Amino acid sequence: MNSSKSIRPLVSRNFSWRHVILLILIFGSLLWLLSLPPIAQNTEYHLFADTRNIIGIPNGFNVVSNLPFLTIGILGLRFCMQKDAGAVRHAWTVFFAGVGLVSVGSAYYHLNPTNDSLAWDRLLMTIGFMGLFVALLGEYIDNRLATLSLAPAVIIGLASVMYWHWTDDLRPYLWVQLVPLLTIPAVITLFQKKYSHQWLLLAALGWYILAKVAEFYDIPLFRMTQGFISGHSLKHLLAAVSCYSILLMLQKRKNVDRNLTSEHK
Repeated sequence: MNSSKSIRPLVSRNFSWRHVILLILIFGSLLWLLSLPPIAQNTEYHLFADTRNIIGIPNGFNVVSNLPFLTIGILGLRFCMQKDAGAVRHAWTVFFAGVGLVSVGSAYYHLNPTNDSLAWDRLLMTIGFMGLFVALLGEYIDNRLATLSLAPAVIIGLASVMYWHWTDDLRPYLWVQLVPLLTIPAVITLFQKKYSHQWLLLAALGWYILAKVAEFYDIPLFRMTQGFISGHSLKHLLAAVSCYSILLMLQKRKNVDRNLTSEHK
């Protein structure tokens, strides 16, 4: 019967060595992180270079530099609601919702940087990370993965932050942040693309890596620019460019596989 085919296990459809490599990458990175000693939050992380007030807003540039996330989040949500975002629309919607919420969580954190306020920032960030991760799995592997794994993935992301907040162990949260970044080059390399403009995914990855580098050099960049912009503020802007690259990909891409057109009606 046709109904029996619809409930056939996911692993039965074209499972190959490519899927094995991806599984090793996903779960191997988790096992590697868990094999390390617990990683505590360094409280010096809260000591940012730029503490200037802007119209009465403490740490002003670190606060207002989150506004691009709000803009991109709104544009992305509007695209998902009005245009065809593909068979994994819900995952992309969660991603852009997370991007928009990051502007709120990060701004709240930078008004008074502490571990407690950072927890709220990271809770909202994991929504975006897990939305992106599930969207990639759904589009490159099987769109049913997006349906089945979206809610569990978001719960795992939120739980990773709660675990850190309760135990001061960052390892699960670091995996939640790392795994979608590892998945981007993996799925592009291993699996046949369904859409054009996939190079923008790699561009997004590149911009995000630059954002993390800028974050690491927060104080040196602030000094290098003679107090114009700090590395952390620049991190926000570069990460926003990364998110915009993904939105641009969704807006411009075309279906390149004629056999899959029915999935996007």
